[in-house]
Amino acid sequence: MSGSDRKATRRRRLLWAAVLAVGGLVLLLLGLTVASGTLAWIEVLLAFALLVVSYVLQWMARRETFSGRDRG
Repeated sequence: MSGSDRKATRRRRLLWAAVLAVGGLVLLLLGLTVASGTLAWIEVLLAFALLVVSYVLQWMARRETFSGRDRG
């Protein structure tokens, strides 16, 4: 994989991580303030799942950055 491909992949992962994090925070806010009952629990659980996926994508992008420095 060339350097520009790695950079594009890293940027794409960070963009998706940001989108998922914002979506997760919005769902968490709605689940904790507006929703009630089962819907609130579903929103909160989905929000946590989105935040975890966002963290994993950020971790993968950082790992690629550090391993890319070692290669070249």
